[in-house]
Amino acid sequence: MAKLSILRYPDPRLYTVAKPVETVDDRIRKLVADMAETMYAAPGIGLAATQVDTHLQVVVIDTSEEHNDLRVFINPVIVSADGMAIHEEGCLSVPGIYDKVTRAERVTVQALDADGKSFTLEAEGLMAVCVQHEMDHLLGKVFVQYLSTLKQSRIKNKLKKRVLETM
Repeated sequence: MAKLSILRYPDPRLYTVAKPVETVDDRIRKLVADMAETMYAAPGIGLAATQVDTHLQVVVIDTSEEHNDLRVFINPVIVSADGMAIHEEGCLSVPGIYDKVTRAERVTVQALDADGKSFTLEAEGLMAVCVQHEMDHLLGKVFVQYLSTLKQSRIKNKLKKRVLETM
């Protein structure tokens, strides 16, 4: 396994729409393992392949306290969504930035697992938020795009300043 490099907002590669995975093979399973290692090391609770500059529809999520409940979503599709809830979100591609985003309270998602088997998951709470957040990445969308233009501009400037300070 290898720890992968996470793209940072506003990197234009974050806006790339991911392609479906045609075959779940050893290459995809290696990507999943590398993504999981990267997510846990960051540390985070979700990571989309887009964030590691691999534009395939692959997501890993683990919302457990113990980091022992890895969920893999390949070619995920939300088949139903219900209710609305506001949650504070953060993102490994937008480090140190948190803000409130309105999303569906409950979602039903269909996907393939790391073995290529189809499954359906009914998610609510943090898992529902995480599924929607990571699936946005697959569509080339970062959570800050839900915020006002002024907030987006401030976040870009703050992150650019951080990069300059580390040089």
